[in-house]
Amino acid sequence: MLRMPFDLQPVLKGELLALRPLRPEDFHDLYAVASDPLIWEQHPVNDRYKADVFEGFFREAMESGGTLIAIDGEDGGVIGSSRFHGYDRERSEIEIGWTFLARSYWGGVYNREMKQLMLRHAFQFVNSVVFLVGPRNLRSQRAVEKIGGTRAGSRSDAGGRESFVYQITASTFLHTFAHN
Repeated sequence: MLRMPFDLQPVLKGELLALRPLRPEDFHDLYAVASDPLIWEQHPVNDRYKADVFEGFFREAMESGGTLIAIDGEDGGVIGSSRFHGYDRERSEIEIGWTFLARSYWGGVYNREMKQLMLRHAFQFVNSVVFLVGPRNLRSQRAVEKIGGTRAGSRSDAGGRESFVYQITASTFLHTFAHN
C-alpha cells in the first residue's frame, strides 16, 4: 500500500482539547505548565521544570517539526504538549512522545483524548505507533497501557537512554477506541 508522507503538523480537535503545531510565541505559556517539578519527578530528565533546561527542550521541540501544543477546549489555555517523532516509512511506524500535561489535567480523560486524536491521525500514514518510556516512569507506563499500549521490548530513546517500547497497532487502536 502506497502511503503519503507523514503530516507532522496537523491541527486536531476533540471535545476536551485541541492540538496545533507549536510556535515560538508559545514558550512562556508552555513553560508556565512545565515549571511544575512534580510533572517531571519520574521522568529521566527530572529537572525539566528549570527554565534553562526547559529552554533546550523547547528549542528541540521547535526543531523537531512534530510538536503539538495542547489547548483546553473550554478556556483556550495551554495545558501541555506532545510530539510525533522518528517517522520510519519502511517499518510503517512513528513514535509519539515527549507528552506532558498540567497536573490539573491528569487522571486520564485529557491524555486519552490527546492520544486518540494523535493516533487517529497517525494511522492514516502508518500501521504502528510506538511510545518510549523510561523504566522508572511508572506513571507514563500506566498511561500508555490505559490507551492500549503493550510492552514490546526496549531500545534507546533519542537521548540515548534505555527505554521501554510500548506499541499500538492500527488494528489494536480500532478495537480499543471503537466505542468512542
